[in-house]
Amino acid sequence: MNIADLLAPDAVVPGLKAQSKKQLLQELAARAHGLTRLSERRIFETLVERERLGTTGVGAGIGIPHGRIAEAKSITGIFARLEHPIDYEAVDSQPVDLVFMLLAPENAGADHLKALARVSRLLRDKAVCEKLRAAKSAEALYAILTADTSGAASAA
Repeated sequence: MNIADLLAPDAVVPGLKAQSKKQLLQELAARAHGLTRLSERRIFETLVERERLGTTGVGAGIGIPHGRIAEAKSITGIFARLEHPIDYEAVDSQPVDLVFMLLAPENAGADHLKALARVSRLLRDKAVCEKLRAAKSAEALYAILTADTSGAASAA
C-alpha cells in the first residue's frame, strides 16, 4: 500500500491554522467532508470518539487521527502541516505540527490497519519529517509524502 493510494494531491494542507486539538479535528472533518461528501459532523464525532480511547499523538510532533465510518467508500487521507504546533496530548507530551488523518470504511479491517502502519512508518522517518517541515508548498509536501521510501521506511 502506497501513500498515493491514501492521499490525493488536493488533500494536502501546508499551513493549517488551529489553536487546539478540537479545532484541528473540526478543520480536518470539514476538509474530509469536502473530499468525501460524508457528514462533517459524523467525521468529527468519529475522530473525537477515537481520541477518547487514547491519543493518536504518536510523539515527535506527529498526530495520526483516524476512524471508521460505515458510509465511507474507501480509505481517505488528509495531511496537514500546522502553522503553529498545538497541544495534542501526545504520548511524549510534545506539541504536534504534522498530522495525517485517515478515514476508513467500517469493514476495511486489515486495510485500515495496513494504512495506519504505512503512515506511521513514513512519519517515524526523521529525514522525511524534516523535509515535510521545510517544504514550502502543498505540491512539495505531496511529493515528499508519496516518494517511494519503501527501502528507507522498512529499514527504520
